[in-house]
Amino acid sequence: MILPPGAAAEARLLLAGRALRAFCDGYVAILLPAYLLALGLGEWEVGVLGTATLLGSALLTLALGRWGHYCDAGRLLLAAAALMTATGLLLAGLSDFWPLLLVAFVGTMNPGSGDVSVFLPLEQARLAASTGGEARTALFARYTFIGALCAALGALASGLPELAATGAGLDRLAALRLMFAAYGLVGMLVFLLYRRLPAQGQQAQETKPAPLGASKPIVIRLAALFALDAFAGGLVLNSLLALWLFQRFGLSLAAAGAFFFWAGLLTAASQLAAPLVARRFGLLNTMVFTHIPANLALIAAALAPTLDAALALLLLRALLSQMDVPTRAAFVMAVVTPPERAAAASFTAVPRSLAGAASPALGGALFAAGWLAAPLVACGLLKIAYDLALWRAFRAVGAPASQD
Repeated sequence: MILPPGAAAEARLLLAGRALRAFCDGYVAILLPAYLLALGLGEWEVGVLGTATLLGSALLTLALGRWGHYCDAGRLLLAAAALMTATGLLLAGLSDFWPLLLVAFVGTMNPGSGDVSVFLPLEQARLAASTGGEARTALFARYTFIGALCAALGALASGLPELAATGAGLDRLAALRLMFAAYGLVGMLVFLLYRRLPAQGQQAQETKPAPLGASKPIVIRLAALFALDAFAGGLVLNSLLALWLFQRFGLSLAAAGAFFFWAGLLTAASQLAAPLVARRFGLLNTMVFTHIPANLALIAAALAPTLDAALALLLLRALLSQMDVPTRAAFVMAVVTPPERAAAASFTAVPRSLAGAASPALGGALFAAGWLAAPLVACGLLKIAYDLALWRAFRAVGAPASQD
């Protein structure tokens, strides 16, 4: 991928790592509920594992934000890649709920559409240091674009276990296990890739990572609002949305994979449009005024009477709902001082993961109780409340995309 003018060459390695991880995240989010059901577990267990994943990621990211500036960022990325390898291989080999729950808690598994792992703040901080101004927004857009595109391809790959079961006669559960083993093997590739990252250069030495200081008040306000958004999003993680499609309309794995593929392509296209919209209307306006229509579409999808209507509304949501991701990352990087960027990325990510961790189990419980529309409607309403609160709190700040 062509980098924005002025971006350091190491950004290409970070984008490649993001692509590999996103491909795996794309199919894991869809296969996870099918895998757990095949193991004899239920809807509630699907939600609980989603909660454990987000909670574990939050605590690990919190530790990174508190003590990570004492460690070499390259070594931390290598450690995260090693953890990804262990996560995939253990998931492929285990069958009982409690061991799976432990792996979900300490591992890097991602049950949603966005990246919630410890990779996120580490990669974002290095990307932010590699360029500035409007180029930073463009680079974050590429980061989220390639993540969305590869996640879409990964979603398409979620149909492979059914093809293997019907075409090659492979046991369905064994085919599912192989997909999780592949997740671990990709972790090894990411490890080898990040071994090639160069040592931090002179600019990084001049802006050595530091704990939050002058920017702490604004980061706390952002973190609180992002937590509300994440709690809402946890109700409809991709794993839970796939479960909703399985339970509400009886969708097959292959059909669900095709839907998430097209949804991912629309999301990827929106990532490319995000910096253009932000340049014209500002980061905050782009974050808020693309998010509200997306959440109205989600509420309508929850109440749609037919599968076609629900899928059309969910595709509209996919086109709009993630345009705030690159602009949100660029907004956070723009309103804090350069030495605080790694800590800001971590401390805004942690409340998101903590708040998001509380809701998947709730969503799974609502599904198990037969209230299939409730998680989607609640998610849409809470996210609209977040949008309005964010606009009111930061409309006077409105960090421009050109800020270094």
